[in-house]
Amino acid sequence: MQKLIITVALVGAEVRKEDTPHLPIMPDEMAEQAQEVYEAGASIVHIHARDLEGNSTQDREIYREIIAKIRERCPIIIQVSTGGAVGMTDDERIQPISLKPEMATLTTGTVNFGEEVFMNSATQIRRFALEMKENGVRPEFEIFDTGMIENAYKLVRDGYVRGHLHYDFVMGVPGAMPATPEQLLFVRKQIPEGATWTVAGIGRAQLPMSTMAILLGGHVRVGLEDNIYYRKGELATNRQLVERVVRISREIGREIATPDEARKILQIS
Repeated sequence: MQKLIITVALVGAEVRKEDTPHLPIMPDEMAEQAQEVYEAGASIVHIHARDLEGNSTQDREIYREIIAKIRERCPIIIQVSTGGAVGMTDDERIQPISLKPEMATLTTGTVNFGEEVFMNSATQIRRFALEMKENGVRPEFEIFDTGMIENAYKLVRDGYVRGHLHYDFVMGVPGAMPATPEQLLFVRKQIPEGATWTVAGIGRAQLPMSTMAILLGGHVRVGLEDNIYYRKGELATNRQLVERVVRISREIGREIATPDEARKILQIS
């Protein structure tokens, strides 16, 4: 098997400091925790930005500050969000791509998101993909439902995405695909040969889905964006969530990828 790539979703758009005091919302906090998870074994950090009040924002200048502070501390791969938060405009969501991060998320379809709807029309998806292509950013296809896999591959066929293909199966969002072994076994067979994949289990699904991904040769995403608990009733830190995955992976004989090894696996120049 390839060495395991661990992505950490530090903060997200929905979780608040009131939910967990361990959430990093300011640029200095994000940079400090990016260094902590890098030292623990993570090779990719997935970031959302927050404003001074702690609200989700896609402001380019705030992203610029976060990226600069992380790069000062460690060589981890920086992956920005283009999802932002439900209800943001395309122009808002796409802002951080112009900063030319190494990676960015690209959700390839519309999905129910609890009581809300996360809109991604075909026109939006093409625009985001083209912006990433023009700025040399490696997209990670965010797959919340099975049909998004075909939408992603249509971008490849139509020339909007080139090079290595990498997918993130987001499992357990209310209204989207379930976090079950059967679902993971199915979706991993739907992507093109040679592509790589990561699993992001939501809430209590994070640990079982991560373990399955390790065993099946996939990669893992953890972090407070997706799950704030280490176990029932016990709040986690981002570092703890990484350390647990590292421990499980090494127990079964699978080593952990450094950021440079992850760059080679994902073919990021």
